[in-house]
Amino acid sequence: MDRDDVQVGQLLTRREALALIGVSGAAILTGCTAAQGGDVKSAIQLPGCVVRPEQMEGPYFVDEKLNRSDIRSDPANGAVKAGVPLLLALNVSRIAGGACSPIAGAQVDLWHCDGLGVYSDVTDPQFSTVGQKFLRGYQVTDTAGTARFTTIYPGWYPGRAVHIHFKIRTDPTAARGHEFTSQLYFDEALTDVVHTRAPYSSKGPRTTRNRDDGIFSRGGEQLMLEAKASDQGYAATFDIGLQTT
Repeated sequence: MDRDDVQVGQLLTRREALALIGVSGAAILTGCTAAQGGDVKSAIQLPGCVVRPEQMEGPYFVDEKLNRSDIRSDPANGAVKAGVPLLLALNVSRIAGGACSPIAGAQVDLWHCDGLGVYSDVTDPQFSTVGQKFLRGYQVTDTAGTARFTTIYPGWYPGRAVHIHFKIRTDPTAARGHEFTSQLYFDEALTDVVHTRAPYSSKGPRTTRNRDDGIFSRGGEQLMLEAKASDQGYAATFDIGLQTT
């Protein structure tokens, strides 16, 4: 059962990408990726803050207004969700005039399921967690445009690949602030390793991988996290650029 939604965002066109890179000295060519749909010979090298595919928020977004970096616990009782720790940093930039500049003061919301595929504070045919608020929270980007979270590696549920949802609001108090919503995905080999551990292993092998996920197929390759082993589990950084005008 597919319980999420479809991509509504827009990628840079080839012309826009070339224009972004063509401004002399303005684009820093680090963290580059190949343009979607191109082969190796025709791939365009893009800055790390390139626009990513937008994907809608799905049925499980709740605007809890929980300002916290560590989102693992339920604030009602302090119970921490079991799972492999994941440190996640999102670097948010603005793309304008061929240059990338950090966006400070943006609100970044993060939410995802627990190790058994359950979301908090929602009613679902398989569960009801109304009143619980684990694995939800937001951070405001610092002067470098970075929002940092401590969470756990997500579990899975039928119809979806393993993923994390995020929403960026450049000015959450304004009536017309810019909003961007999408999802983050994981390398399948890494997920195979992580999900052999408790609590994930009790749910059994997942039924939907990246290649089988219809939402992932709409730009998911540009939304992959490169999670690396750390002292506390895994750590990942994701760069994203917004065209706010």
